Amino acid sequence: MFTIEAIQQAESKIKTGADFPNFIKEIKAMGVIRNDVYVMNGMSIYFGNDDHTVESAPVYENLLIEEQSSAEDFKTALKSHQQGSTDYQTFCRQAAAAGVEKWVTDLAAMTVTYLDMSGNELVVEHIPNC
Repeated sequence: MFTIEAIQQAESKIKTGADFPNFIKEIKAMGVIRNDVYVMNGMSIYFGNDDHTVESAPVYENLLIEEQSSAEDFKTALKSHQQGSTDYQTFCRQAAAAGVEKWVTDLAAMTVTYLDMSGNELVVEHIPNC
């Protein structure tokens, strides 16, 4: 069973969005099947088989999530982050401004789904190179 410490060790290798696929490979090998990340404070929940879950502490001070979401604004922020132009904190601030409440990483489907405050899908992306 995976631990939050092992996941955080893998996470420490992420410098930009370009490093995300390698992180996914590493936690998938640990047995993670889903990961929910809450933009408000960066808290993550990792799910495995047999109802195994671990939860991280909040990563930063609470952000205000805009009620009016903008998929286009978010797509711009996501592209910039994936190209390595922004750090994680900047990306999270931009996601909050675009109305993203959380993202769900499905390691079976190899997708990341970005959701607004109403649970509507703003963007669904396939994780490359996995």
